[in-house]
Amino acid sequence: MMKRFGIDIDGTVTSPASLLPFINKAFNLNILYEDVNQYELTPFVNVGEKEFAEWFTENEPMIYKGSPPANGAIQVLKKWNLKHALFFISARGPHLLDVTEEWFYQNGLTFHHIELIGSHNKVETVKKHNIDIFFEDKHDNAVMIHEECGIPVLLFDTPYNQDPIPKGVIRVKNWKEANKWVENWLKRSELSSKKQLV
Repeated sequence: MMKRFGIDIDGTVTSPASLLPFINKAFNLNILYEDVNQYELTPFVNVGEKEFAEWFTENEPMIYKGSPPANGAIQVLKKWNLKHALFFISARGPHLLDVTEEWFYQNGLTFHHIELIGSHNKVETVKKHNIDIFFEDKHDNAVMIHEECGIPVLLFDTPYNQDPIPKGVIRVKNWKEANKWVENWLKRSELSSKKQLV
């Protein structure tokens, strides 16, 4: 039974530490991934919010081009893509679509749809595409999507998303764990749809 997977890109498909080498180099810092205990990075840099935001906007294409995939992500996504529809939903701005698609092609990843919504509020997009399960690294996004869309959300464990989570948000350490959880979830879905047919 084909499912619609909603998947965040940055910190989920790409390594959650992707940004740090770029930030450390640009601002002559030595921020360690383990120390990044919140999603907002401004407190970790030695410049003001406005200057950091300008730097980030200017360097986004280069950062996204050079972001490595998260461990195991490519293999798992390729496998899922054979049987399910993959919708990549990201807070990146729509003007970054070419860079984003290029990264996917270079990493041998195919997709049904990429939507760059330019905002962290993904609820409407998740509803619009009738997503069955979502994959995310941002804590409040994961909770909001689960609560407002009533679907399971797998939250990839990072130092910056350690707040408590409700029952329908499932914390996974890596893509291998995510794959295992999804396999069990698919089996359960199949069993319950067979029961409904009886």
